[in-house]
Amino acid sequence: MASKNIGIKEDVYERLKAHKRGDESFSETLDRLLEELDSDWRTNAGFLSQQGADDLEAAVEQGFADVDAAFDEDGDEIDEWLSGES
Repeated sequence: MASKNIGIKEDVYERLKAHKRGDESFSETLDRLLEELDSDWRTNAGFLSQQGADDLEAAVEQGFADVDAAFDEDGDEIDEWLSGES
């Protein structure tokens, strides 16, 4: 198997060393960490533009408001039914 030498800062080396398991090589450690990173859905989900994020936030807020209103309306109807007013 071919190999490459890379230079890393001392603090990065120490962080990498802290992630090593047992007799795992640095290559195996890096491979495992990169696999974990790649398997995280957030890594590959993409990014929203600021406008997209604002639109999404507004839609979620509107959805919460709609649900709150529906619960309020249903609650009033249930209160009326339980009190025998309907």
